[in-house]
Amino acid sequence: MGQKTKSFLALDVGEKRIGVATATDSIRIAIPLTTLIVDGSEVQQIAKIVAQEKTDTIVVGYPRNQSGEATAQTVYAEAFASQLEGLADAIYFQDESLTSVLAEDQLKGDKRPYTKADIDMRAATLILQDYLEAL
Repeated sequence: MGQKTKSFLALDVGEKRIGVATATDSIRIAIPLTTLIVDGSEVQQIAKIVAQEKTDTIVVGYPRNQSGEATAQTVYAEAFASQLEGLADAIYFQDESLTSVLAEDQLKGDKRPYTKADIDMRAATLILQDYLEAL
């Protein structure tokens, strides 16, 4: 019997929206899943996604400033992650430096219209891909 495939969920946590991406360790390619609006129900929405995707590990983007120091956004992401305790076997932070900039650059390269929600979803995908590549 082979080992069970592990499922990962990445979150690009913002104060207005949360980008969500998913991957498994068998394929190791992060794919955008959705963008959640921060309206008070986001933890319940994430719990539902975790159940649907059979998520083992949640990866939360970890914001820092250009000097690598914590910011108000870092504190916000840490506080948000603490609300997710118990939803999955493990919660990890992954440096998200420049992922939103890179996400927007990639979307511009697609030469199609995109929204801020698309940027957040793509940023979550980049966060998760970085995490998977570091495993």
